[in-house]
Order: sequence, then C-alpha cells, then structure tokens
Amino acid sequence: MEPILKQIAAAWRTRTVVAKLISFATIGVINVVVDVTVFSIAYQLFYLPLVLSNIISWAVAVSGSYAMNTKVTFGKETGGTFSWKRYFHFAASGVLGVIVATIILVILSKYTGVFVAKFASIIIAFGLNFRCRIF
Repeated sequence: MEPILKQIAAAWRTRTVVAKLISFATIGVINVVVDVTVFSIAYQLFYLPLVLSNIISWAVAVSGSYAMNTKVTFGKETGGTFSWKRYFHFAASGVLGVIVATIILVILSKYTGVFVAKFASIIIAFGLNFRCRIF
C-alpha cells in the first residue's frame, strides 16, 4: 500500500495528467455540492425565484471552481495567483451551460420535484459543456 501512496504523492508533486484529472474531478464534485447547497438556501430559505436561485448558485460554484483550480489543479501553470482576466474567461466559458441548465430546471420543475430537476439540469449542462469543449 505504501508504494502506491508514494506514487500518488510523486504524481501530485509533479502535477502529471492523472493527478490533474483527479484534482479536476474532485473539484467538480465539490462544485456540485456547493451549487446544490447555495441553490437550496436561496430557494428554500430566502424564497428567491427559481431562476435567480439557479444563477446565484452557479455564480458561487463557478467562482469556487476557478479559485480551487487556480490554486490546486493548475497551480503550477498559474503560479497559484488569481487573475480577473482568467476568471472572466473561465466564467464566460460556462455561460451557455448555465443558460441551458436554467431552462431545463424551469421546464422539468413543472413535471418533477425542484431538486430532481436541479440535478438533471446539472447533468445535462455538464454534458453540453463537455461536448462543446471537445468539438
């Protein structure tokens, strides 16, 4: 077991592709939790409208994603420093996704529970964002 941990630690220090992939995926999972949590608070606690709750939760999650990826996943490339230019570019790359996610959320929430619609909208928007980055 120890040699595997040493290999993982070495990969992390050198920021190999595998380590970056694991980091990026972990941050993605954290962002889903942040997104759903902020959405829940905005929608259920503050009684904000569905669309506004979704946009706020996305903005918080995308900001956290930028910060974590800048410091962790791409810390070697960015020097771990934040840049407004990189932040706006990062956020802009997800605008189509949040638009589609919000439309899906609104439509599905009429037929399912709001939180089922929220998770479905996250999954579909992820697929769309991934596909757009490939092609």
